[in-house]
Amino acid sequence: MKTSRKKFVLLFLLAGFVFLFLYNVIFLSDVGLLPASGASFLSTESLTGWKSIVATILYPVKIVLAGPMLPLLNLPDPPPPFLVIGFAIYWTILALVIHYFIGKVRRGYQVNKSEKFNQR
Repeated sequence: MKTSRKKFVLLFLLAGFVFLFLYNVIFLSDVGLLPASGASFLSTESLTGWKSIVATILYPVKIVLAGPMLPLLNLPDPPPPFLVIGFAIYWTILALVIHYFIGKVRRGYQVNKSEKFNQR
C-alpha cells in the first residue's frame, strides 16, 4: 500500500490531535486538547488500576509527540491557535521524517526481493 506524503502527514496530524485529546480526557479529566494554563502537561493525576498501566505504556508516545513543545506550553498565556500551530508544525516535520524512513525501508525491501527473484 503506497500512501502519498500529503495524506500521511494529514493522517499523522489528525492522529496526534486525537491522541492528545483522548489522553487528556481519560487520564487528566480535562476536556480539551491541552491542559489548563499552569497545569503540568506531562504529569498525570494519581491513577488507579488500569489507568495507571495504560498511562505508563502511553507515556513514551506522549513524550515524543509533546516533549519538544514544552517550552511553548510554559509561556504565561499563549493564544490557543499559537499552540495548535506549533504542534502542527512540529508534527508535520516528524511525519515527513517518518514517511521518508518508511519509504527508504520499503524501497530496500523491494530491491532485496527483486534480487532474490532474479537469482532464480
